[in-house]
Amino acid sequence: MNSKQIRDFTFYIHRYLGLIVGLLLIIVGLTGSLLVFQREIDQFLVTQQFGQVIPQEQRVPIESVVETVKTAYASQPELKLSSINTLPDAHLPYRIWLEAPGDTRTQVFVNPYTGAIMGSRQWERTLIGFTFKLHYELLAGKIGEIIVGIAAFLLFILSITGIILWPGWRKLILGFKIKWNAHPKRTNFDIHKVAGIIAAVFLTMIAFTGVCWNFWDFSQPVIHVATFTPMPPKPVSQLIEGKSPLALGEILKKADVALPNAITTYISLPKTPEGVFRVGKKYPQETWKYGRSQVYLDQYTGKVIQLKNGLKASRADQVLNSFAPMHYGTYGGLPTRILYIFVGLSPLILSITGFVMWWYRYKGKNPRQKSMKVIESSVKSLSDLHR
Repeated sequence: MNSKQIRDFTFYIHRYLGLIVGLLLIIVGLTGSLLVFQREIDQFLVTQQFGQVIPQEQRVPIESVVETVKTAYASQPELKLSSINTLPDAHLPYRIWLEAPGDTRTQVFVNPYTGAIMGSRQWERTLIGFTFKLHYELLAGKIGEIIVGIAAFLLFILSITGIILWPGWRKLILGFKIKWNAHPKRTNFDIHKVAGIIAAVFLTMIAFTGVCWNFWDFSQPVIHVATFTPMPPKPVSQLIEGKSPLALGEILKKADVALPNAITTYISLPKTPEGVFRVGKKYPQETWKYGRSQVYLDQYTGKVIQLKNGLKASRADQVLNSFAPMHYGTYGGLPTRILYIFVGLSPLILSITGFVMWWYRYKGKNPRQKSMKVIESSVKSLSDLHR
């Protein structure tokens, strides 16, 4: 294949993939724009609904908070305690997560200084919960997750082919110029090429991380192989007959010993007899809000099964840890987060302008349209002769 044939094939792929997956990418893009500031939006809504936490000198023990929640929801045994968010921000309540059959989750907010329950809500019915489920799985569970993963892969191809087709490779100024006073067909094309090249690099990163997240069971081993990092075995507890799981307080003490000077940010409780406690930790030098350090402990003995120090992450973990900043635009602070709002809007702009480009091309190839143009031209010529 010569260069023209390769370009024509690339153009064909780019055009029809865009037409096929455009609507889906619009939905994912718009919801993604909202999720860029999901924590700030959600915390504002929580404060409006449940009130503000007033900092005091000392916090109540986490294990007593758990007992309070268990007592309050004892009449609803279908709700199982799954995790606890314990971010050290003085104004944030503890978030206790309860899971029910059907993959529904309830958030219980507890004042960290008084231990009093501030209120609860079903996460899927919140603005951010609904938006996240729509963005990640189209509100369709595992099937929707696969569909969005495929759409992310197609977005990756669209971004790469768009970069290849960009006219600026021939002449740089041409690639960024929009002729606003030209025919609408030309103006539409210019908007498409400029918006596309500005968003393409960011969309490529977003698409790549989206594919990896939605096909996590496949991508995680691949990244370990690609980075020459041994895949750690799945942490499991050794079931001891007749022995009950250790108290949460004892588990937290062992986690503190394993990673001293790190603050606990979340706790994931075992869901099965073979499950483990996972305690999230954050060192002062770590930039991510929750930290990247983790301690996995046997629920019966408290033995540390697996340890991840966020300051000494493996090559594979460094790659995997980069996904969230790349996907949500947090790697450059506030400026890149604001930029990502507009990046999320770009599939809407590109889909509309891409469809208009296709429509103009379709009209040009339509025999009926061509016949009408010939007739109109003939009539105009006859009129001119009779003048």
